Amino acid sequence: MQVLVRDNNVDQALRVLKKKMQREGVFKEMKQRRAYEKPSEKRVREKAEAVRRARKAARKKAQREGLLPAPKLKERPARPRPAAIPAPAAE
Repeated sequence: MQVLVRDNNVDQALRVLKKKMQREGVFKEMKQRRAYEKPSEKRVREKAEAVRRARKAARKKAQREGLLPAPKLKERPARPRPAAIPAPAAE
C-alpha cells in the first residue's frame, strides 16, 4: 500500500493511509489474529458475515427497484473552497 506525502504534510498522509487500511479490512484482520479462533467459531462468523452481506445486497436491490424507500442522505457542511487566484488584468 502506498501513500504520497505532499508538501511534507505527514498528518494528511497518515489520515489517507488509515482510511485505505480501514477500507481494505487490515484493522479487522489484525484484531482477529490477536487470539486463536477455533474452526467452528470461524465457520459461524463467516456464515454470519455472508448472511449480513446477502441481506445488504437484497436491501440495495429492493431500493433500486423502488420497493423500499431510499435512505435519507446526511447533511454535510460545505467545505470552504480555496480562493481563486485572480487572472492578471489585460490592458
